[in-house]
Amino acid sequence: MPGSQLAVDPGLLTTLVFKLAVMAALATMLVRYRRFRHILIFERRTLPDRMAFALSLGIPLTAGVIARLLLNYNAADLTLEGSFLAGLIAGPYAGATVGVMVGIPPLGIGEWGALPFAVGCGFAGGGLRELCPKEAIWHFSPFVFTSMPRRVWAMLRSLDVDWQVVLLLAPVALEFLRQIVGLRWSDHHRLFFLHGAPTSPRLLFAVLLATVLAVATPIKIWNNARIEHRLQEQETLLLAAKIEALANQINPHFLFNTLASISSLIRTQPETARMLITKLSGLLRRLMRSTDHFVTLREELESIDEYLAIEVVRFGPQLRVDKQIAPQTLDVIVPSMILQPLVENSIKHGLSRKVGGGRITIKTHVRDAHTVIEVHDDGLGMTEERLVHALGDGIGLSNVDERLRVIYGANYHLKLTSVPGEGTCVSLAIPELAVPERVTA
Repeated sequence: MPGSQLAVDPGLLTTLVFKLAVMAALATMLVRYRRFRHILIFERRTLPDRMAFALSLGIPLTAGVIARLLLNYNAADLTLEGSFLAGLIAGPYAGATVGVMVGIPPLGIGEWGALPFAVGCGFAGGGLRELCPKEAIWHFSPFVFTSMPRRVWAMLRSLDVDWQVVLLLAPVALEFLRQIVGLRWSDHHRLFFLHGAPTSPRLLFAVLLATVLAVATPIKIWNNARIEHRLQEQETLLLAAKIEALANQINPHFLFNTLASISSLIRTQPETARMLITKLSGLLRRLMRSTDHFVTLREELESIDEYLAIEVVRFGPQLRVDKQIAPQTLDVIVPSMILQPLVENSIKHGLSRKVGGGRITIKTHVRDAHTVIEVHDDGLGMTEERLVHALGDGIGLSNVDERLRVIYGANYHLKLTSVPGEGTCVSLAIPELAVPERVTA
């Protein structure tokens, strides 16, 4: 009965399903390795990269061929698909290398056509890679089948190559060739092929479709890894742009406030103003010399010392600074210019209007794998109502708060506590391993 043709050999259909599962599992396993992902992501591959790709794909494929020979497990033999895929992704020599690897074991049982056929599949995939646009390979899809007549007609009418059609027809042609050659010498077992397909058009179509899917599935899996890498790169670039924008915002803010302090002394204390300008030029030279968005806490404290030297000259001995720095925190990486706005805020809003002396205390300690930095002042303090709006009213604190959120996530932000008449404390926590290397502009 025509409707029962697919039931001629149910074992063949099972083999095709397991064949796709084997290829999908192999592609998923390989993409987990960083070196393999690196080879996929960058189109310009060195000879060692291409050989590493060929070996990574060729060794498990060769094991599959051996499993077919020893265990009669036909679904593990992906000679055509693997050789063609290696050539398509990494070039003709990688494809030929995989072809040689998978073609040698069958020679032991007299399948003399296996080696030249496998190498030919590798060169076929490599040849297509050399001819077609590289991005077209990653768009390879079996769904082109559904629009094949329209695409072929459009290609013939415009005389313009539709590479999706070419990429689809290539493995189909290779599989069809294998079926013909295998059937021709089926009595002598010169070339492995899935028996039973040529006896039924539907089964033959199923075999051809499985071959295309076995090539398209790893391409889809690997392309997803490439897209994920590109998204991560874009997120990294966006993060760097946000950090740079915030850093560019805080530097003019700091400079404006310091110049405002100096201008107030020019007429009444010109010598002091001249000294402040000298110290400010040294601090600016230090800031301009470094393009790092991240520094060690040690370097950040050195910058704060230069800033405080300016403020101590301005306020005189009534401004006292106390540091309680845990030694194990000095080499922790922190965002640059993270402390200056906090200290400036303590001086401007906490101590400048206070009668008599004032003290600023900078503390650091380690808690729950975080470096906690606190800036205390014994100034006027803030009411609860004012405390609620403190982060949004000024540039300095809001900038620091935004940088913490951008760099470390929404759970990281400034914490303000204050008691009217007693002072204010602003604190932040830095995860010790959040930024393993410095980011520069």
